[in-house]
Amino acid sequence: MRIALFATCLVDTMVPQVARATAVLLERLGHEVVVPPGQACCGQMHVNTGYRREAVPVVANHVRAFAGAEAVVAPSGSCVASIHHQQAMVLRRGGEHGLAADAEALAERTYELSQFLVDVLGVTDVGAYYPHRVTYHPTCHSLRLLRVGDRPLRLLRAVRGLELVELPGAESCCGFGGTFAVKNADTSTAMLTDKMANVLSTHAEVCTAGDASCLMHIGGGLSRLRSGTRTVHLAEILASTEQFTRPTTPTDAVSPHQTTQPAVTA
Repeated sequence: MRIALFATCLVDTMVPQVARATAVLLERLGHEVVVPPGQACCGQMHVNTGYRREAVPVVANHVRAFAGAEAVVAPSGSCVASIHHQQAMVLRRGGEHGLAADAEALAERTYELSQFLVDVLGVTDVGAYYPHRVTYHPTCHSLRLLRVGDRPLRLLRAVRGLELVELPGAESCCGFGGTFAVKNADTSTAMLTDKMANVLSTHAEVCTAGDASCLMHIGGGLSRLRSGTRTVHLAEILASTEQFTRPTTPTDAVSPHQTTQPAVTA
């Protein structure tokens, strides 16, 4: 299958290793991966912050960039949820009725990574090897809008060497919520504190999830505590093999409450 990779603007800018891991994984499973050059933001940030009119050209660009793709895969439940639940609405309200129909058709061909692996390719064992104690945080959009359910857990349970431990209060939000973490910093920090306490109670080496945004929020907090627990995207774990295990670089490059921004290495 020829798969179009939607890297997402956050991953491309802050943690490009997540996009590379997604491509490596899909190619290892025997598929061709292409990266449409015109892709940018899906428009979620604009819509969620109330700028629906300004989101119209952003969404239109996304729909045009992936036109004709057989399947689109993204390492982000949040962005895929936006594509499924926001894009056609934004275009229709903006008077772009033809593009709105195209957006609806594109949404049907767009998948979050775990959805694509389990539902489309029909695999749970991707040949991964990751010898670490890991806990999984189900991000809000993937859990409530996409309803990915236990698909990420089924994939993690099949990883050789991985010890999966249950996260208490797993379905509670980490407090990120995009610009929510900036505009409501105190509330966001309180939610993050609860999430970190639950993560640390598992004594896991790694906290994983399907969204780099939530992982950066959680990872930023854990790094400030010097807890020793890292955040690693699901794609990076699934791309790891016994022959080539990716370094467990924390996905904690940025948190809305950090005063300094460490460099992100490729």
